[in-house]
Amino acid sequence: MASTTSAETKQKRVRLRELLPEIQIGKWERTGPKNGITDVPGVLVHTESIHDEANGIHTGVTTILPRTDWMEKACYAGMFNYNGSGELTGSHWIADTGLLGSPIVISNSFAVGACHTGIYQYAAQHYRDKNGDVDWFLMPVVGETYDGMLNDLSRFAVTPEHVVRGIERASADPVPEGNTGGGTAMTCHGFKAGTGTSSRLVAGFDKDAQPVDYTVAALVQANYGRLYSLTIAGAPVGRILWADKERDAAAKHARDAYEAAKGKKDGSIIVVLATDAPLNPVQLQRLARRATRGISRVGGYGNTNSGDVFIAFSTGTVAPGQYTTEEMELNPNKAEVLHHTAVDERKMDSLLESAGEATEEAILNALCMAETLTGFRGRTVEALPLERVRAIVQSHIDLEKTLSAKQS
Repeated sequence: MASTTSAETKQKRVRLRELLPEIQIGKWERTGPKNGITDVPGVLVHTESIHDEANGIHTGVTTILPRTDWMEKACYAGMFNYNGSGELTGSHWIADTGLLGSPIVISNSFAVGACHTGIYQYAAQHYRDKNGDVDWFLMPVVGETYDGMLNDLSRFAVTPEHVVRGIERASADPVPEGNTGGGTAMTCHGFKAGTGTSSRLVAGFDKDAQPVDYTVAALVQANYGRLYSLTIAGAPVGRILWADKERDAAAKHARDAYEAAKGKKDGSIIVVLATDAPLNPVQLQRLARRATRGISRVGGYGNTNSGDVFIAFSTGTVAPGQYTTEEMELNPNKAEVLHHTAVDERKMDSLLESAGEATEEAILNALCMAETLTGFRGRTVEALPLERVRAIVQSHIDLEKTLSAKQS
């Protein structure tokens, strides 16, 4: 499947914190036990990668379930469109009602239709009534980024069955990162990237004023950005790696070819934010917007032809779904009150800040965990050179510590 062109990228891939134990991403240092989106109670994920070397196929599907009973119990959700050259189906319904009653599926740009059908196919198999009718409402949520550099999109390799399997097999296990799921053939900041995730724990109080830790987590499908702007924990990694490639003719040629392709069409990023803090749809819109902070700190700009679309949802409250059975009466003409709690609007800073930090680290985990891939038409995108990055960033950390010691 993958081939490497330098000894440095053959090393074992590790996540950011294993690569750089002293690194600090922002101010909220505590992560969940898995440092990923499945730290949020109830959230389940499945990734499936598809490889067919002979036909130039390298792609996949990532399936996220906000809760196991997503058809009956909706989550509140909010969205933010940082740059609109991308797709997230179901967005009109989320914008209109603030309700998420569907899995979130992420894949390549040409697979949106198949993924959309897959959600319906699963629901039809499991929620038709005894007469076989499917007269319920469901608005599938499907996002995409473009993987045509390393994957032959014209093969339409993703099928509805991949999504059905994803829903059936989704689990709370740690999410595989890098060349996995919908991120299988994605690239970011000049290197192979794809799927990444991270979480944060922040202290707060529940509805009874008892201390509680809330989780805020991000899962990204990262496929955007240029090498020169790559920044890790404040260190100008991209500028230094750019200069490194100037001294190697083959590396310079590969870099310039990548940059030329990105100049014609930048990629995109989908960010999914999840939390168990009880937030209303407007608050979740605010949370979704904070993904921009994480992207900008890594070096993303939201370029004109990039699709940067973010969705945030909360498992902290339950809203009735659109699915009803014969035993459930649904009369939309009778207004009925629901009793929900929500975080005090004045006390959301820790949640908003941690959303940006989780997004930042999720992107960096995608880069650290991805492996070099040779794909469609023999094109190769190399993995981030971890040892070189370790040296660059550790030097930056050491300099900061020296300056801090002098000031004290």
